Amino acid sequence: MNPKYNHYKITLEHKFSPKEENLNPALELEFDNHDEIFSIISRLQEKNHFQDTEQSAQFAIGLKMFSEVMLKNKENELFSEFLPEFKNFMAKLKK
Repeated sequence: MNPKYNHYKITLEHKFSPKEENLNPALELEFDNHDEIFSIISRLQEKNHFQDTEQSAQFAIGLKMFSEVMLKNKENELFSEFLPEFKNFMAKLKK
């Protein structure tokens, strides 16, 4: 845990399978993020990009988890073409 970052814990539960497959056991993740994710969720819910507050929360959580991993691994070839476009996307989102 980095004392300069916010520390979070998420639990993902598989509640239903349309194919009637066995449900996966719960997955619990702890992670650090330089942003305060709850305030980002609130701002995105206020902007109402998706006309659905739950989708705004899903988007914010996914985006912040993805972007933090990408920033920590920005030298990884996997992100070489995507990183410049992501910066443009984030600038647009923050407007």
